[in-house]
Amino acid sequence: MWAQDLKAGDTGTVYGRAPYGSNWLYVYMDRATKWCWISPFVVDVAGDPNTVIRETVRLPITNALYAPPTNVSAERQGDQVIVTWSPVYMTLDDDRGYFLEVWVCQGGNLVWVPASLPDQYQTQYTFTDEGGCSQPSYGEIRTIEKHGYTDAVQIPWPPDQ
Repeated sequence: MWAQDLKAGDTGTVYGRAPYGSNWLYVYMDRATKWCWISPFVVDVAGDPNTVIRETVRLPITNALYAPPTNVSAERQGDQVIVTWSPVYMTLDDDRGYFLEVWVCQGGNLVWVPASLPDQYQTQYTFTDEGGCSQPSYGEIRTIEKHGYTDAVQIPWPPDQ
């Protein structure tokens, strides 16, 4: 389930928070009976999500049918970093797109920004990455298929200007 599948009135239970200092919540949605990541800024949360324990998410890794993305590159245009890669061809039934997990500088803080693309044909994503952080930005990308995720490929992140 992707967060864009949520509808007004949907309910779920928060089971975790992003381990990297962001506010993203890991929830189990009642209607779709699926797990997903969601920003607390787009939903009403009953209770204090800051009391939820931060825990590392362990993705189901499978490299049996498909490979990680290749020809991964990143180009900076001011505060925008455009990440591109070659498509990983999958059957329509298996295709779940790509998952990018990056840490970018925003407002002087290194922020975790997960992003997913719904199918194999979308092979570009743009992140906002400002200057001014004490640590460099970085990220990785994985192919997603219905059985799980491939190993991660490091994104060759361009330095800030």
